[in-house]
Amino acid sequence: MSHLVPVVALVGNPRPASRTRSTAERVAARVLPHVGADPGTPTSAVTTVDLAALAPQLFAAEHPDVDAALRTVAGAGVLVVATPVYKASYTGLLKAFLDGYGPDALAGVVAVPLVVSGSPAHTLVGEAYLRPLLVELGATVPTRALAVTEAELADLDTVVDRWLERAAEPLRRALHGTAALAGALR
Repeated sequence: MSHLVPVVALVGNPRPASRTRSTAERVAARVLPHVGADPGTPTSAVTTVDLAALAPQLFAAEHPDVDAALRTVAGAGVLVVATPVYKASYTGLLKAFLDGYGPDALAGVVAVPLVVSGSPAHTLVGEAYLRPLLVELGATVPTRALAVTEAELADLDTVVDRWLERAAEPLRRALHGTAALAGALR
């Protein structure tokens, strides 16, 4: 029996309609065909959670839109977590949102850390900072982070396809391994 794979792009850029958002959505769309149980397995469309739209509510006493976004992210099969590099790290907005989760809240989610940077010197931010944060929250991160410099954005599909040559199979194995584990725990 086939199932739909919920693919979510979480965008941690405080600017609306950012290059980080468009990059995250394109990466998620390129990942979609690679995460089915077999080539004929349907996948979902990409759902985008753009934190720029949620920033005013993030620290409010009541924040129903943030709560809904937290549920959407936790329900992802594959989660592309995208951030620009700010002061050699991920954004405070992304961290504030992810602080809404307890330990292991993202168990069963296969995450792809995605960093958009102005300089190749910052491409390690995904591995050094974002990946450990996602693992701390319980996400499975089976591949290296995808780092894209602003200079590479014009040829993004080629950059992503090169990354997918190594990442597609580990993503697929992790996704189906976490699904099997979740089924066994029910």
